[in-house]
Parts: sequence; structure tokens; C-alpha cells
Amino acid sequence: MTPLEKLKAMKMPFAELKGVEFVEAEKDRVVARMTVRPDLCTLHHTIHGGAVMALADSVGAAATVINLPEDAKGTTTLESKTNFIGGAKEGARLIATATPVHRGRRTQVWTTRLETEDGKLVAVVTQTQLVL
Repeated sequence: MTPLEKLKAMKMPFAELKGVEFVEAEKDRVVARMTVRPDLCTLHHTIHGGAVMALADSVGAAATVINLPEDAKGTTTLESKTNFIGGAKEGARLIATATPVHRGRRTQVWTTRLETEDGKLVAVVTQTQLVL
């Protein structure tokens, strides 16, 4: 099973609720898309910061899962830091790309860039995942 097939087979209910679709997955890079729906927006039809953070969390966690050691039982987010750069309007499609900063035995650190399809940077998220 490829890493992408593994992610698509996993049950991630909150990611599914948000409409997250994994489109690429390798050990060093995971890419997902999410359309900015009205229920993910705040004022002025702009994506809510929590939706941005939740997308990044799902992608970073998925990247960790495909990099877990054989004896690991799973992963959980230990810390997450978001730098909001710009907004995304309702109807826009966000592309979230996670790349590793550190992949250790007990923790992994991932940086996820969130951009609109036309390349506008929305946020940069750095998260630490605990290996369970």
C-alpha cells in the first residue's frame, strides 16, 4: 500500500467533516486540499482561523502517521504554532503542504504551508507530533 493509499484508507472523521482531500503523500511531503465553504468562514466570507489551523493539524498528523516507527501505536499533536499571513475567500481551494523539520523516535515536527490555488500564502504552521 502506498502512503497515499494508506491515508485515504484511514478514518479521519474531522478531516472528512472539513472536506480535506489528500492528493499526494510521500515520506517527505504530504499535500491535501480543502475548499473554503460558508460554514468554515467568519465575517466577510473569509476562512476562519480555526479552520486553517485544523486543516494544517490534519495534514501534519497524516504526515506523521506515514512516518511512524513500526512499534508506534499512533500520534497526537503536542504543540502547534500558526502564522497567519493572509485570508482566503469562500469558494477558494486551499492547498496544504507538509514537510518534515524533524523525525525522531519520540517526536516529529512538521511545517505546513497553506496557500490558495493561485499561490497566495494564507498561513505557515509548525507543529510537534508526539509518537505514541
